[in-house]
Amino acid sequence: MEKVQTAERFNECIANEGSTVAVFKTSWCTDCHYIEPFMPELEQSYSDIQFIEVDAEALVDIAQSYHIMGIPSFVAFKGGKETIRFVNKLRKTKPEIEQFLDRALEVSSALGK
Repeated sequence: MEKVQTAERFNECIANEGSTVAVFKTSWCTDCHYIEPFMPELEQSYSDIQFIEVDAEALVDIAQSYHIMGIPSFVAFKGGKETIRFVNKLRKTKPEIEQFLDRALEVSSALGK
């Protein structure tokens, strides 16, 4: 998963015509660390999705512009536009994230090219 360092790179990534999922995290977030062991497996299973990691403190303007309050948060994009999100203050489980990713692909497909 690419760790996006700048707002410019973030905007480049989300402009992709395919599905991009931004995972908003912080270094101190225990729930963010909880998902780390299984995220590589999800990235492999969902190879149609470009995953990027966004440090919500380093890129605070981006996090604020997307109203990210709870972390980790997952926001899907297609062609620069948000399509669906999985944002709440609760710990995310692997099955919940898979359900979100399935839905993100469905929405992206429904939007066409």
